[in-house]
Amino acid sequence: MNEINIDQDRDTDIMVSVCVVTYNHGKYIGACLDHILQQNRDFRIEVLIHDDASTDDAQDVIRAYQKRYPDIIKPILRTENQYSKGITNISGAFNFPRAKGKYVALTDGDDFWCDPDKLKKQVEYMEANPGCVFTFHSAKVVTEDGALVNGELMRPYKQSRVVKPEELVDKAVGSPFASFLLRREIVEKLPDYYVDCPVGDRPLELMAAAAGDSYYFDEPMSVYRFSIGGSWTESQMTGDYVKKQKRFAEDLFRMYRSFDEETGGRFHDAAMRAAKRNEFLTNVNIRDFEEIYKAENKEFYDELNFRDRFFIGFEYRMPRLYSWLRNRKNGRK
Repeated sequence: MNEINIDQDRDTDIMVSVCVVTYNHGKYIGACLDHILQQNRDFRIEVLIHDDASTDDAQDVIRAYQKRYPDIIKPILRTENQYSKGITNISGAFNFPRAKGKYVALTDGDDFWCDPDKLKKQVEYMEANPGCVFTFHSAKVVTEDGALVNGELMRPYKQSRVVKPEELVDKAVGSPFASFLLRREIVEKLPDYYVDCPVGDRPLELMAAAAGDSYYFDEPMSVYRFSIGGSWTESQMTGDYVKKQKRFAEDLFRMYRSFDEETGGRFHDAAMRAAKRNEFLTNVNIRDFEEIYKAENKEFYDELNFRDRFFIGFEYRMPRLYSWLRNRKNGRK
């Protein structure tokens, strides 16, 4: 394993620590790093990379960037996969503890920042508004071949604005991980609900909500690659999909309950509503129509966009025709 020596003294000159998590992203990590390095800025950054024992050429690519930018690129290159050992939130375990910046930014190695002023905009806002603990934005969503997907998937709000803590806890649409910029003190002490959660984005939003107000930029300043091979999303699609989805819903329910306890019930109603929404969305994913159309779930059903509601209804009312058309689209007879 290629480890770096970590200076225990905080380098106060570094404004942003960019935490990058990668596994088998050899095709994408170069673009990810290029877009970080090409940001327009008048402040220092560091790029903390954790590669979880990739079996492709990702580590060779990272070494090449480290050689060119030794003062910025600071990798940990594993020879043994840590995720398989039960360490599900890699940034919290290996990147956050070595962050020296005033702020922490995040991205996965298969995503990238498409606005060269992304960091500048976020940092300037947070510097001017010390009560803001977290900023985020929308993203473009593309498939592995670069085709655009429904942009509403990563657009939680329809305008740029302050987001109050309760809104961040209880929101209907996900936020792109590559949009996150937090004050470093938020991640210096990680609660159990972060450590135990199988994903890293949602608990970070809850941690931010517990700390104060946030700000959302309604600008697609990053690109999210949807269901890339080796990604968490792609792994959910293999094997027993229904079982995995139900287990994930249970994990997130425990996360919300733990968050509620950790915050002394300050956000109880918002947290429980968010947990119920996640359960509903799980039932949408596994097409449990009895649960989808329950009267008690109408508010969550109404939050779905028209396209999703149309295809759910189509599959429910005409399952054979829906299956036939889907097989035709996928090239199966």
